[in-house]
Amino acid sequence: MNTSTATTTDALGAPVPVVSHSPVVLSVPGRPVDLQVRVSVPATGTGLPVILLSHGHGPSNNLSSLNGYAPLADFWAAHGFAVIQPTHLTSRTLSHLVADAPGAPDFWRSRAEDMTHVLDRLDVLERTVPQLAGRIDPAKVALAGHSLGGFTAALLLGAGLDDPDTGKVVHLADPRIKAGVLLAAPGRGGEVLNGPMAEHWPIIGAVDFSTMTTPALVVAGDKDDSRHFTDMGPDWHADPYTLAPGPKTLLTLFDAEHGLGGIAGYDAAETTDESPARVAALARLAAAYLRTRLHPGDSAWQTECEALTTGPDAVGRVESK
Repeated sequence: MNTSTATTTDALGAPVPVVSHSPVVLSVPGRPVDLQVRVSVPATGTGLPVILLSHGHGPSNNLSSLNGYAPLADFWAAHGFAVIQPTHLTSRTLSHLVADAPGAPDFWRSRAEDMTHVLDRLDVLERTVPQLAGRIDPAKVALAGHSLGGFTAALLLGAGLDDPDTGKVVHLADPRIKAGVLLAAPGRGGEVLNGPMAEHWPIIGAVDFSTMTTPALVVAGDKDDSRHFTDMGPDWHADPYTLAPGPKTLLTLFDAEHGLGGIAGYDAAETTDESPARVAALARLAAAYLRTRLHPGDSAWQTECEALTTGPDAVGRVESK
């Protein structure tokens, strides 16, 4: 792979210095602990679109929290987005505090509600983060999530969920979210959810993608074989594209496993497919997709796709519907 792919185009413009502020503490009635978030923004610029970034449920302590996903958060902030990262109740940093709290261990509803609480209090974040007041565009909001974070993103983008406690279908879509990026998100349930972890996380198979109508980029690694959940192979992670209505775009990354090259953190030990070039390309493509979605007529997505998903050095392939 061409290690220079991340710098082959300038559709996103030159990066600028990033200011990161954490933790910003939001008190949420009924939540067992306060909601803590990190806010990363470019040092300059106004009318900043927002990316809510939902962490996964990996083996590390701090990567599954507001302290993770720096390879994405830093890049997106440096290219004009306000990136907001909550610490969900599934984070290992909180396990000693919330192990017996209602909703444990998956906290599926709380994870989605964290994002709603953040959007409800964008004005608080603007006042709290130094020199941010008046710089966010609340009408341009996107959501990205990795792994379990992709599950959370699916719910907020419109997917339904069969609540195991009530048997009723729950919809948690937030219309303020205009576009999404699902990174190595889990797929369908039913008979294909037959791995050893399926009985421990049955909520994974309870999602109905047929109502996930918000535009989204679904990112799947062609080597991401999650045998602990299914024997369907890497195609399982394409389900949010395959089973959802359009408009959707599928980016299949070549040789990528569940870490997609190492997006959860710089030099993360659990990354099985470490590739800084892949991470850089993914960061660019996701930023370009969201920029074009949030600013109709912007050509960033087309430009970055031509540069990064065509020719002998392509990092992946793209299809849309």
